[in-house]
Amino acid sequence: MSLTKHSILITGAGGGLGGTAALALAKRGAQIILLDKSIPKLEKIYDAIIATNAPTPAIYPFDLAGATEVQYHELANTIEEKYGHLDGLLHSATELDAFTPMSIHGTMAWGHTLNVNLNAVFLLTQVLLPLLQKAEHASIVVTSDSFVREARAYAGAYGVSKIAVESYAKILAEELSDAGKIRVNILIPGPVNSPLRNKAFPAEVKNKLPEMVEIIPAYLYLFSPQSIGTTGQIVDARTFKL
Repeated sequence: MSLTKHSILITGAGGGLGGTAALALAKRGAQIILLDKSIPKLEKIYDAIIATNAPTPAIYPFDLAGATEVQYHELANTIEEKYGHLDGLLHSATELDAFTPMSIHGTMAWGHTLNVNLNAVFLLTQVLLPLLQKAEHASIVVTSDSFVREARAYAGAYGVSKIAVESYAKILAEELSDAGKIRVNILIPGPVNSPLRNKAFPAEVKNKLPEMVEIIPAYLYLFSPQSIGTTGQIVDARTFKL
């Protein structure tokens, strides 16, 4: 399943799932654009990719919550200058403050969570669509969460953002389906032993959870030519098999 000469941007690339996806896709030959607000985390995954003799990735420090629209366009211009087009976009960055009752939910935490989990997905996708349309075929993957796919008490801004971003992805998939060049799908990683899961459920017994590498087949499928023609779908990594 070669991804040679495929350029793929991954948000939250310094995190658990984003880093796992970046390393797996790079090993298949993809040129990865690592985007995260933490430079030390970016450097760590950069070094891990280099150690595998995969194509040298690009590092792009970027604060999804605080970036201006101008900065989003600057990012798109930088990618166009270096790669000319974009074959894939993985929205993996996720913000989870805490599970909180709506009655006492902090307004700053609310706004920050929606900025990262929803508004940034919209803004980044919009500025990168022209580059994705230049590819022969391109894949956009939005990451959701099995825990909050339906309304749950105390899910707060995190739950609202994940429900909303799924709807956004389905709407976008419908809008792009006629052209047949860009597919948009939703990935449900399921409960895995990730930093986000550890934060959300600190008392959980983690050694009973699947490891992050177990969802790699879903990433490979969604960004490979095998998924061409599949759009507007929900891919559950817990049940997915190549």
